[in-house]
Amino acid sequence: MKQQKSQRTQPQEGQEKKPEQVEERSARRTASQSAKDWIKSIVIALVIWFFLRALLVEAFRIPSGSMENTLLVGDFLFVNKALYGAEIPIVHKRLPAFREPQRFDIVIFESPEEAGVNVVKRVVGLPGDTLSMVGGVLHLNGDAVSEPHARQGDHASDPEDPRMRDWQVRYLVERDRRTYRPSLKNWGPIAVPADSFFVMGDNRDNSYDSRYWGFLGRDRIAGRPLIIYYSFDRNGLMPLPFITNIRWSRIFSTPR
Repeated sequence: MKQQKSQRTQPQEGQEKKPEQVEERSARRTASQSAKDWIKSIVIALVIWFFLRALLVEAFRIPSGSMENTLLVGDFLFVNKALYGAEIPIVHKRLPAFREPQRFDIVIFESPEEAGVNVVKRVVGLPGDTLSMVGGVLHLNGDAVSEPHARQGDHASDPEDPRMRDWQVRYLVERDRRTYRPSLKNWGPIAVPADSFFVMGDNRDNSYDSRYWGFLGRDRIAGRPLIIYYSFDRNGLMPLPFITNIRWSRIFSTPR
């Protein structure tokens, strides 16, 4: 009696597939669809995050003490980019601003000297203003300005700086340019040109600002601090620094 060889046959058209084959193909389709859904969700989330960051709100960390005591090293901010008209990525066009920068606004802007570096200072002069400083006191259009936010240092230290004269002399008013020798606490009066602003740090003796590098163009202003969402003092000496070094009183405060 001849032994019959068992042969596997392919299912004929219309022939019912085995349950395990159906389950395997269904599982593959489910896994593939799930992967596509995950990728789609991630892409959509990234696009939304990109445009929110570019047009509405962006995070910013305070790296230096130039704005003490208004802003401290270790403060983390959310910046309102829509207020002054956010820049649209790629095309580099600005959306309409809700309002223009005002005197004493704290503003975030791109450094005039270092591309890609963001800086925070306070607006003290608007287009058309005449500014000067006498003995460390800021004067606006001839009148002394009350600045409770400003932190003054050693009044005896008042070094001259050639960088100040190099650019200020072109905007000098009511002064002899030949004898003009500006210093940190005594300079001007200078006239602020159109579409430009004069900005200074609140920590007057420790701020590299418009006094040195000149006026800030309107096109560089990116936004205004919205809220401090976190603040951490790296120099704290208390135990459990991950808790005790947090400046709890500053969280959710609004810089002014």
